[in-house]
Amino acid sequence: MIAHLRGRLLAKHPNQAVVETGGVGYDVTISIPTFSDLPIPGAEVALHIHTHVREDQIALYGFLKPSEKQLFEKLITVSGIGPKLAVTILSGMPADEMTGAIRGNDIARLTRIPGIGKKTAERMVLELRDKLPPAQTGETTAPSAMSATEEDVISALLNLGYQRPAAERALASVEKNGKDSSFEALFRDALAALAR
Repeated sequence: MIAHLRGRLLAKHPNQAVVETGGVGYDVTISIPTFSDLPIPGAEVALHIHTHVREDQIALYGFLKPSEKQLFEKLITVSGIGPKLAVTILSGMPADEMTGAIRGNDIARLTRIPGIGKKTAERMVLELRDKLPPAQTGETTAPSAMSATEEDVISALLNLGYQRPAAERALASVEKNGKDSSFEALFRDALAALAR
């Protein structure tokens, strides 16, 4: 099985990277945090790989950080979570925050991730709580409550490839101005803040 890939990054998209190694281009599914940290195409890159084999396909899932790969491999052991959903989950929340939410039984926080319903969040907590590493000191606990509109803005920014901390900072800076709080206005202003 392929466990690690080092080579030239030919292309990158929010959910995919193509890495050339030994004249072969490997199509690797990646999460948004990995995409955000990848260098520009043409640069050398090293990815930790999980090879997923099914009857009809072999798929590669790549991560820059070993901790993200380990969390991915734990997530796919949960009934109802396959590799594609696991990548979506990792794209919806930083790995250390997710570990804290699972260990802290924070169902509400987990259900904010796109694609995660209450039952899946409960299964994640039940099946993974004791399998995850202990919480880091200084780990962030539940954030201040956000309105549904604010959560939608954050979700839209995450889907565009921005990392959650940057998206939350941009949204907070926009809200201090106290302007129109419709989704469109908040989203447009947060995007402008991120572009600065």
